[in-house]
Order: sequence, then C-alpha cells, then structure tokens
Amino acid sequence: MDIRGKVAIITGVSKGIGRATAEALLAQGMVVAGWGRTAPEGLTHERFQFFGCDVRDEVAVQEALMNTQRELGQEIHVLVNNVGLGVAGEVDGFSSDDWKLMFDTNVHGLFYCTKAVLPQMKRQQLGHIINISSIAGTTGIEKMAGYCATKFAVRGFSQSVFKEVRKDGIKVTCFYPGSTQTNFFDDIPGTEANDAMMQPEDIAATIVYALETPFNFHLVDIEMRPLQPKK
Repeated sequence: MDIRGKVAIITGVSKGIGRATAEALLAQGMVVAGWGRTAPEGLTHERFQFFGCDVRDEVAVQEALMNTQRELGQEIHVLVNNVGLGVAGEVDGFSSDDWKLMFDTNVHGLFYCTKAVLPQMKRQQLGHIINISSIAGTTGIEKMAGYCATKFAVRGFSQSVFKEVRKDGIKVTCFYPGSTQTNFFDDIPGTEANDAMMQPEDIAATIVYALETPFNFHLVDIEMRPLQPKK
C-alpha cells in the first residue's frame, strides 16, 4: 500500500515504540493521530495531532475516533494498537487489581479500538491493523504470568480477526518483539533496559515495511528478537 497521505491512529504514542512509530510514519508522509493519556513531549508536526484517550474506557475510545474523523477526515487506513503495560509477580501473591489493569489495557483497550475502526475500514474495503503483542505472547515467563496471559490473548484475537476481515481488504498483523529498550522495564524488578536490546526505531521500521507491502501480500505474524541479548 502507498501510505503517503493515509491516516494512521497510534495508541500509547507518548514514548517507546508508539512514539518511534509515529515519527516513522510521519517521515513516510502519513497523517498521524496519536491517542493516549499523555501527549508525546516535543513531537510537533503539521501532519500529527494528539487526541487524549484512555483506551480502557470504551466511551473515550469512541469519542477519540469521532474527534479524529472530525479533524482528519472520515477515512482511517491504519490502526497501531501499541499501548500496553506489564506488572511482574508470583501468581499466589499477585494483586488482583494489577491483573485487571493489565487486561483492561492490553486486551480490552485493544478490542475497543479495533471494534471502533473496523466499520470505517470495511466501508473503504481497505485497512491495516497492527497489534503489538510480545515474545511473552508465544511462551510463558516466570513471574510474568499475568502479562503473558494478556499477550497470548492479543495473539489469539489477532489471528481470529485476520480471518474475519481479510474478505474486506483489511490486514491484521501481530508483532512479537523481544526485549526492546523502552520504559517498559522501569517497573520490572531485576531487568533494566540496555543497549543490547532492540531499539524502538527497529520495531517502527518493521511496521512501515508491513504497511507498505502490496495489497494481496499479508504478513500475519512477525517475531523479532535482539541478536546478542545482554546476559
């Protein structure tokens, strides 16, 4: 798809992979709507607009879409479901509130955003949804059972929706990044972000590649890992 001039929505745009993706898509000529609770500091561009939105609230998601279409036009070509968080801990001592928070953000929010944009994408018979899962969506990780459970859910949701909407010219691609140097690890005891990890810009560049594939060529699952992770 020629993505120049097309409209993309990115959730969790304030930092990390979300911000890097916004910058990459702007560099390729796209119009970008950033959704999040916090605006990306210093990101100013004539084709970028921020819309305050807590994806855990379905009404807020619907309002963000309405505001986006009012400001940027009806057509929505790309949705990047990037926002997510992780809380570590052993299951028998894990906070039920933290468990619910992860599912509300990583799974329910992704569902609300996808559900919101699909009617317009179906009208267009064109669209691409990018869901950011994790390596944690392919294998269990000690003391990360809750996070893994949410990312496995993203995997199953993505593969199911892909089969539902392919007839409508809509692609769904699920990304499974390994360790990436972002703020994600700030709240994960025992692990610190470091230069041996992948960079957010690496993930963003791969998103651009997936979006620019020909119409009848569809990348369904993309797994990425650092070549030489820090031991």
